[in-house]
Amino acid sequence: MALTVSLTACGGSDDGGKDDADNASSSTPAKDGAKDDGGNTVPDTSQTLATINGSNGFQFTIHTAARDEGGFLTVTGTIKNTSGGRQSTPSAWSGEENQVRRTGKSLAGVTLVDKAEKKRYYVLRDTDGNPLTTTGISGMDDGDTENFFAQFPAPPDGTSQVDFLVPLMPAATIEIS
Repeated sequence: MALTVSLTACGGSDDGGKDDADNASSSTPAKDGAKDDGGNTVPDTSQTLATINGSNGFQFTIHTAARDEGGFLTVTGTIKNTSGGRQSTPSAWSGEENQVRRTGKSLAGVTLVDKAEKKRYYVLRDTDGNPLTTTGISGMDDGDTENFFAQFPAPPDGTSQVDFLVPLMPAATIEIS
């Protein structure tokens, strides 16, 4: 017996006429964030675990790395375009797996490294192969920011730090809460 669950979202957008491809879609877990005026969940920005400045004109600010019930680790933050002009997001951020590439632009290529345990953790996928991370960020204008999340298998309870790696950018060590 199969159980099918279907989700439908409706609502307007005040995107100033931007193309749908330029708008990011994400579903950051609500327990770590608050709702903005548009009904979207935004990360808790009251703390900064790390800031990664890439030579590609993007800046990642990581705000939380929280263990969730069920053995998951969810990382949230913001991406900012600091290039001085419009930038397309690198395709390397989406990862190299064929199954994930079909889902479009995402952060599926982001990984965590637990140096103590010598393990690398990849973004989780749902049963259809979709990455459990922010999707749809294809390009950003100068100064624009986008919220992001990425969900991973949780490292062992004794692990309190991991390296957060975004393809084409330097690594950053973050604390797990």
